[in-house]
Amino acid sequence: MDTLAGLLSGLAAEHGARVALVEGDRALTFDELVAAAAALAGDLAGWGVSRGDVVALWLPNVLEYLVAEFALGALGAAALGINTRYGEHELAHLVERARPVGVVVPHRFLDIDFVGKLPRPGPWVGVVGAPDDVDLAGFDLGGGVRRLPDPTACDPAPLPTGGRGEDPVAYFTTSGSTGAPKLAGHPQAAVVEHAVNVARAFDMRPGDAVHLALPLCGVFGFSAAFGMLAAGGTCVLEPVFDAERMARDVAAHHVTHLVGGDDMLGRLMAVDPPEWPGCRRGAIADFGGRAGEVARWADERGIALSGVYGSSELFALVSTWPAELPLAERVAAGGVPVSPAIEVRAVADGVVCPHGETGELQFRGYPVTSGYLGGPEVPVDDDGWFSSGDLGSTTADGFHYRCRAGDALRLRGFLVEPAEIESFLLEQDGVEGAKVVGAGGVAVAFVVLRPDAVVAAADLHDRCHRSLAAFKVPARIEVLAEFPVTTGTNGTKIRAAELRERAAELLAR
Repeated sequence: MDTLAGLLSGLAAEHGARVALVEGDRALTFDELVAAAAALAGDLAGWGVSRGDVVALWLPNVLEYLVAEFALGALGAAALGINTRYGEHELAHLVERARPVGVVVPHRFLDIDFVGKLPRPGPWVGVVGAPDDVDLAGFDLGGGVRRLPDPTACDPAPLPTGGRGEDPVAYFTTSGSTGAPKLAGHPQAAVVEHAVNVARAFDMRPGDAVHLALPLCGVFGFSAAFGMLAAGGTCVLEPVFDAERMARDVAAHHVTHLVGGDDMLGRLMAVDPPEWPGCRRGAIADFGGRAGEVARWADERGIALSGVYGSSELFALVSTWPAELPLAERVAAGGVPVSPAIEVRAVADGVVCPHGETGELQFRGYPVTSGYLGGPEVPVDDDGWFSSGDLGSTTADGFHYRCRAGDALRLRGFLVEPAEIESFLLEQDGVEGAKVVGAGGVAVAFVVLRPDAVVAAADLHDRCHRSLAAFKVPARIEVLAEFPVTTGTNGTKIRAAELRERAAELLAR
């Protein structure tokens, strides 16, 4: 079972009548998902899609996204996921780099002019969710327009089996905001193997359900979705994130697993939904420094959230910490690899570091990307070790992620992780968020306060002087109304590069 068609056919044979996908008032069982994917594969083949082709999926989290993934896999073709927030600049780069034979877009979504943003002339356009009596001529970029079939109204049919395990089946952009992202590809065999390992590592079982507001075009949402499907569970898809709706859907669909960044899951705390007795497990990424706070809130409800690690080149959920660990250990970024087939080491100055010493994290095994679509070369050495560009340290069982190599601070000769200073600032009354960057050989801290909090930067500076080593005390602490952020395919992240520019300006004054 090393193809998407083999995976889905096997799941249908075992769990055919179970619900696989839910989106609003629409749903597909595993049997119906096979039928929908088979129908779309037949249409795609008729439109000329064949092995090695790429089709761009510029869609929110709708049933058709995962139907298309399985249909393309059945033909040996690949999907390129595109963030619905992308603009003309990003799209022009992706189309130039990927050369898709087709682009699939929604008929309507948030008043976004999808076709107006795509470069012309362009490939064929497949339209999702268009009524039969609607004229689609306005979607034509020059390559014709196709109407995708309604996945909830397809006759039973077996999936084609033209795909092979080595065929690339999913490409992910390496950035959610840059105008020139790389496109990291993964073969079918790796997707299937990882899905099975994720299901096992997160204790996903038949009949479980995961809530997915994370975009499927990113590795975080994609890996969680395929893990739950591989377990015989249900993916509850949210095209647009809304905390109150999410709270209702978690209860209504008996969701057992939550996944997301602290930015998204943290918004549930403000809603303060009633307890969810069936929800027990989840994964959290610390994008904004609030993962510990959110995980404590979840723990009070019996939901064990664990820190994780991943990237477009490696999949998401490559590692996680066991649910039985104490919260302080469990919420850290990194974890135990979800499979013994995934190797990790830390390297500094060309030498493998002993456990506990910080170096660049390198990985080897099936999760490593099979290549960047349209280049450049993947940073993999002759022995298969992929250089992640992240700093961290290994343990006997797993590893701790520290920060991006470019974010590490060299202060008075000491290598300091920004998180050390950020964690202290977040412990202070009134501080909601903290980000520390380097500029001119010193640390500069930016903080966002809680609503109605009155805290002076000078007071925070005094607390740092009293409690931190002198070389870790920020040269400046600046209070911001909000952080500059980028909302990408995997969550909302603080734009550290912009803060470094601000820090340099502050110091120059």
